[in-house]
Amino acid sequence: MSHRKVSVIMGGTSSERQVSLASGEAVLAALTEQGVDARAIVLGPGDDALSMLAGADMDAAFLALHGKLGEDGCVQGLLELLGIPYTGSSVLSSALAMDKLKSKELFRLHNVPTPAYYVVDQDSAEQLADIHGSFGFPVVVKPRREGSSIGVSRANDLAQLTEAVELALAFDSSVLVERFVQAREVAVAILDGRVLGAIEIAPKSGMYDFAAKYTPGMTDYYMPARLPAARYRNVLNLAERAAEALDTSGAVRVDLLVTESQNEYVLEVNTLPGMTPTSLLPKIAGAAGYEFGELCLAILNGAKLHARKPERRATAEALTLPATPAAFELAEEASVVVRRYGAARRSQRSRTA
Repeated sequence: MSHRKVSVIMGGTSSERQVSLASGEAVLAALTEQGVDARAIVLGPGDDALSMLAGADMDAAFLALHGKLGEDGCVQGLLELLGIPYTGSSVLSSALAMDKLKSKELFRLHNVPTPAYYVVDQDSAEQLADIHGSFGFPVVVKPRREGSSIGVSRANDLAQLTEAVELALAFDSSVLVERFVQAREVAVAILDGRVLGAIEIAPKSGMYDFAAKYTPGMTDYYMPARLPAARYRNVLNLAERAAEALDTSGAVRVDLLVTESQNEYVLEVNTLPGMTPTSLLPKIAGAAGYEFGELCLAILNGAKLHARKPERRATAEALTLPATPAAFELAEEASVVVRRYGAARRSQRSRTA
């Protein structure tokens, strides 16, 4: 599919804003070099994203957003409503992949191995010792809906666990406590359903945190991952199964752990992988024969609408319910239904209490 005018959407309001800007600028430069009429849309705090997207002159959107309100289905939903094809996964797949708890639940449903875990939120943090119980140490603590290893830390005892949970709760209202697995870190890239390969990540600090990810020289990379051929194929297959479990599409990166005892575990699936100079997807794609510009074009050519067929562009005004008497009547009827449903549920609970 060819697009006459393309907007590279970057920035956003998440803690990954700076990473998104770096990805977006790299993609914008590459598309321009490839002869694409590409322009930037930089979203930021306080911006009216709907008006900015609806008012832009574009045939397709290349999403270079990361984190909340960008990678989690929110912007994808706006683009669906506006009828603008976009890169990456659908609204639902994006939301599921961003939510580490829901991802793990789907992994387990599809028999995709993932490290043991439990969840702590702001209300239950005071009972952390009881919740943790005999779960054991060490553990890795993560905000439930963040990326780029932001707010992630390792805990070796209860005191460290308390601090780690407190840190993670600063980024999200819900936290994942995951059993630490001594293993190699491996990432697999998938493009439009085709597995491109696996890279091994060896951070010099011992933990692939934010600094190790985005500071040149802090991590060694081995492409392809240093695994026997049969096990390498198993890792690729497992990554493919994880991506299919979440029904992802476009360019996807799957992060895994590979142990010495012949076990593999999926950590998460990234539906909008980084496109910075140190990002893993371009490294893997490069080894598969894609120059960076060619990779960007391949991702762009996969831009589409997932919830409906392409049709006439909607506008911000068209998406706003007109304030007519009929509209107010509809809203009132809906409100009555909701109130009745709520009353029925309360009555049912009181009878079974």
